[in-house]
Amino acid sequence: MNPKQLVQEKIKTLGGWVNTHAHLDRAYTLTPDNFQYSYSYLKEKWHLVDEMKQAATVDDIYRRMSQAVELFIEQGAQAIGTFIDVDDKIEDKAIKAAMKIRENYKNDLEIRFANQVLKGVIDPKARKWFDMSVDFVDIIGGLPAKDFGREDEHLDILLSTAKEKGKLVHVHVDQFNTDEEKETEQLAHKTIEHGMQGKVSAIHCISLAAHPRQYREQVYELLKKAEVHIISCPTAWIDHNRTERLAPSHNSITPVDEMVPAGLNVAFGTDNICDIYKPFSDGDLWTEMRVMLEACHFYNVEELAKIATVNGLKALGIEK
Repeated sequence: MNPKQLVQEKIKTLGGWVNTHAHLDRAYTLTPDNFQYSYSYLKEKWHLVDEMKQAATVDDIYRRMSQAVELFIEQGAQAIGTFIDVDDKIEDKAIKAAMKIRENYKNDLEIRFANQVLKGVIDPKARKWFDMSVDFVDIIGGLPAKDFGREDEHLDILLSTAKEKGKLVHVHVDQFNTDEEKETEQLAHKTIEHGMQGKVSAIHCISLAAHPRQYREQVYELLKKAEVHIISCPTAWIDHNRTERLAPSHNSITPVDEMVPAGLNVAFGTDNICDIYKPFSDGDLWTEMRVMLEACHFYNVEELAKIATVNGLKALGIEK
């Protein structure tokens, strides 16, 4: 028996890989000069990419995105969901590059774009670029931690905008692997409040595993009620720094092994590729799958194949 071959064959049968979450406009931006930033804390990296974003041209961004798209086509991908930065540093350059990507690869695979709001959505300058981008993107993107202390307001803006525009929402939540974070729960409540059941995805959710079992199970039930999709990016978080904070024994991977049996739609993605966030990531989808299944001790072949394919299609709103 070769379980890897079994999974890969089922993935092909289901149409090919679906990379549900990436940041292709930043792919391949690692240089000898910025490599040192790879050691920085996540919140610092949110600002350390500004220099690269300001210096990049539309052609630069297009070449990087094209290289990444070609990589996934070679792996047999049928669809990609990628965030693109839209703020006062990069302005609309990533959108212009994404327009070319959308046109040039429309016959090769499905691509869905979301706006990355690294400056938040509440500050007037940040809100300006958020509003400017919503008509172009397929998915409204969110990062509540960037508007710390005003997360509810951040989510209200995302969800009300998406509802008005008839679009999906993908939100980065619970990224710091601590029981202080409850953003996944918060997102589920807001999803129900805005009547957006089935149209929202929670990306990462790694802090859930830092909470006691009773809380985790309560959140799973809430997520099921809200019909929130879950997107795991395994290698993006396996490197999370250790701390002295006491918590249930766990690793820093989305608890897929608990979420799938709880009835949640779980998908996965690569996140960043060869940039200061993930300098050694090469975008290999089997590597992502292998890290996830090993870290979660989750060996269900049928479910693994669905995570890599049809579950991602659902999260991206693609019907086949």
